[in-house]
Amino acid sequence: MSVDRALAVVRERGGDELAERLSFLDARAGASRRVDDVLAAPDADARPEVDVVMAGGGLSLLVAAELARLGVSVVVLERARAGVAHREWNASDRELRPLVEAGIVSEAELERLVVARYDDGFCAFHGGPARHVRGVLDRAVDAGPLLARARAVCEERGVRFLDGAEVTGAAASEHAVRVAHRGGEVLARVMIDARGASSPWASADLVCPTVGGVMRGLRGWDPRVGEILVTTEGIEDGVQHVWEGFPGRPGALTVYLFYYARASAVPPGALARLYARFFETLPTYKEGEGALERPTFGYIPGWSRLVPGPASPSPRIVLVGDAAARHSPLTFCGFGSMLRSFRPAAASIASAIDAKRAPSRDVVPEEPVHAFTGALARLMASGAMRGEALNALLDAAFATLEEIGQETYADLLADRMSAQDFMSFLLRTSAKQPSVYAHVLHGLGPLASARWGLRVAMRARGA
Repeated sequence: MSVDRALAVVRERGGDELAERLSFLDARAGASRRVDDVLAAPDADARPEVDVVMAGGGLSLLVAAELARLGVSVVVLERARAGVAHREWNASDRELRPLVEAGIVSEAELERLVVARYDDGFCAFHGGPARHVRGVLDRAVDAGPLLARARAVCEERGVRFLDGAEVTGAAASEHAVRVAHRGGEVLARVMIDARGASSPWASADLVCPTVGGVMRGLRGWDPRVGEILVTTEGIEDGVQHVWEGFPGRPGALTVYLFYYARASAVPPGALARLYARFFETLPTYKEGEGALERPTFGYIPGWSRLVPGPASPSPRIVLVGDAAARHSPLTFCGFGSMLRSFRPAAASIASAIDAKRAPSRDVVPEEPVHAFTGALARLMASGAMRGEALNALLDAAFATLEEIGQETYADLLADRMSAQDFMSFLLRTSAKQPSVYAHVLHGLGPLASARWGLRVAMRARGA
């Protein structure tokens, strides 16, 4: 399918606003980082009108709702409309619990938001069998109503929304932060940057271009099983394309096609081209005349932990969500990461405001396993492997996880794996695929490979 035809389908099924968002994201891909307008920093006499101004109103509204519950005043600035979902999400029961604990949804509301429950899920790589896992990514969540509910809770708790107010600049001093938007300015004690990959400080070195959406009319899938990672071919066009499919409402399957890449290597228009490939190669993944019911897409940033991570210019500007890229660099599970982190992040910010000080720049808790998995994601994005080499390595890795046991397998996908378990996993995988050492050395380079190997060994010994 041509790119123009693919974009026409997205516009037809998603509407003009969604098509405009795709164009907005594609125009920024591969370009130098956004530069905000230069503003004068607030002086010592500045009197903030609000505790927190949040730039961006997507999944970060969970943080806003929790801040408001803790008595913090919040204004949300969004270039379109806050509380609108552009992706479908899945998680586990354990990860969804904070939504109830924070009073964002009731038990009954959460039951309604979970539109499908799976017995298990699997990962399968071209040429290998399905490797099943239980207890992870096994609940499909209706993203639109969840964000609508988060916005409603924010409004009930006094959060003020300025839709159509794109942030154009921010400047912080020791005392406050001035935030400019199309329509005016807001003076706050703290700014939360939740603009995702479009933030000027979103410097993650990896990115996962992702396209797809809710499909109907496809065959060859089980509504009780989630398909977490699936490949149907070797490396093409220099990248390994990966499918994901998770059932939702009866008859509906959310399908994504994505790949790992270095952020600097993704050219403008990558999502549009990936959509063309999505429609063209969908028959290699599922049978039937699939009809796109609702498009979902995005650039998901990831940080390898082998280079400095995204950081704001001031402690009074805090990065969350994709702007911070603190979620898993291997599975890019931003939804699960936000569910785990929104309450600790809000508590940290609220505590700093109450103490009349700037919050820590790193309010999003960092999972120890990310220090290990980042290098694997960097390897997948490096282009160091050819043909079926990456599929063979991935199959060996997930065969090892299957052998070790369900709990450890799920722990890796849910960012809970310990250093000792990760070391055991690496050693057992390399015994199956000794060529992995050469791939790591070629893909990461000798210095990064040595740093990563030393880090893994030290963490495994508890150093």
